[in-house]
Amino acid sequence: MLHIVVCIKQVPDSREIRIDPKNNTLIRQGVPSIVNFYDMHGLEEALRIKDEQGARITVVTMGPPPAEKGLKECISLGADDAVLVTDRGFAGADTLATSYVVARTIRKIAETWGPVDIVFCGKQTLDGDTGQVGPGVACRLDLEQLTYVNKVVKVDEEKRKVRVHRLLEDGIEVVETSMPVLITALKELNKVRRASLPGMIRAARYKPTVWTTADFPDLERAKIGLKGSPTIVAKTWVPEIKAVKTQMITFDSPETGAAQLADKILTKDMQSLLDLA
Repeated sequence: MLHIVVCIKQVPDSREIRIDPKNNTLIRQGVPSIVNFYDMHGLEEALRIKDEQGARITVVTMGPPPAEKGLKECISLGADDAVLVTDRGFAGADTLATSYVVARTIRKIAETWGPVDIVFCGKQTLDGDTGQVGPGVACRLDLEQLTYVNKVVKVDEEKRKVRVHRLLEDGIEVVETSMPVLITALKELNKVRRASLPGMIRAARYKPTVWTTADFPDLERAKIGLKGSPTIVAKTWVPEIKAVKTQMITFDSPETGAAQLADKILTKDMQSLLDLA
């Protein structure tokens, strides 16, 4: 049976994010957290593979204890197991330190529950927006990686092959590679299902496996948390809101309106040239 690991992250709900006007930082107090929606599309694809041909799904996240809520949501949808990696030593991690810890966690998952065939990640997170953790994990684990996937065409467990469509700027790329493989999911990949009542009851009773730094005795402390994070945010600011003058054009026919619009544009462009002169 296939073993699929899905990496998720709990992030602030972008619809509720506010900025402190004094110091230009995010106001996190009172802002609800949600599972990063790209990660949810990765989970949904894992669940579809499980429905079609059978699979064991393990969900993993690195974060503070409240991140357990996101793991339980995944359990309610049909994941089999969940791992929360939490410790003050992991705090302040950038994408480099995060990918190191997540990769080590996946190795430990493989040792605990069996070899991992597929790893799903979202293409990026709503808060960091870098798209670096998935590829970073793949490099650290020496996995084949398929990024920006908008369709999983076939997963052949017997031949150990995966075929997908990758959404590129200039078209669709059809790629086939061997397992084990890491896939980063786009929102176009699928539609996320709703939890069933039995799933919600199971999730309410479920306790995720919790691992701390003590569970990784050979972890290199210089590569985790703030010490292992070379990325520094030097400054943040809110873009200045500028007033924009508008003009309304009234017209009797499309032709008249187009003529008036062209006249105003040409007049404005000519004035701009005169100002430059």
